[in-house]
Amino acid sequence: MPAYQRLLTLGFVVSLAACAAEPIATQRVDTRNDRTPVGMSLDSRDFQEAAQGMVRSMLQSDRLQARPDGQPRVMAISRITNDTTLRINTNELLQTIRRELSNSGRIVTSTAVGLEGPSDPMAMQARQLRQSGEFDQRTVAGRGQMAAPDLSLSGQIIGRRTALDGGAQRMDYTFQLTLTNIRTGIAVWEGEERISRVGDGRTVSW
Repeated sequence: MPAYQRLLTLGFVVSLAACAAEPIATQRVDTRNDRTPVGMSLDSRDFQEAAQGMVRSMLQSDRLQARPDGQPRVMAISRITNDTTLRINTNELLQTIRRELSNSGRIVTSTAVGLEGPSDPMAMQARQLRQSGEFDQRTVAGRGQMAAPDLSLSGQIIGRRTALDGGAQRMDYTFQLTLTNIRTGIAVWEGEERISRVGDGRTVSW
């Protein structure tokens, strides 16, 4: 190969390498109007959509009756199982559900009790101040003031992969929740939302 051709070839290769190494510019995302591309795994938009859909279904249920005294029902968080290949923080789903229910005025969440322990241990820890002479006992939470939950929320997130023709794949993520009356042990509401993706079969979903 002549010398000038070798130089042209070398220059072309160097140009390609420079383009490939060029970093992607960091951009700010408008989370209220997020139009960034989706991957095969779940993102915050999916949790928001699933949570809001199930809350709407829950609040529209005829079996979810109000308390006789007109006060909101009190819900505790039971177990939310992750049956996917993803590392999911279920609090991302639960926080949206708790916020939407609280804003409805019909259901509030107890942070002092839960299957995995209290989400806010301070409610119980603050009651230890009853033993201390350093605190004005008139300002310490008294006995019998906590509201016991009468509802329990449990559920699971299921992930299933299906191979499609042409090397594509489909991922289905199913959110299933159950609201149980703690006194009777009867499910008063059950809901399901599904998020699906179709993409390149070589794309990893975790």
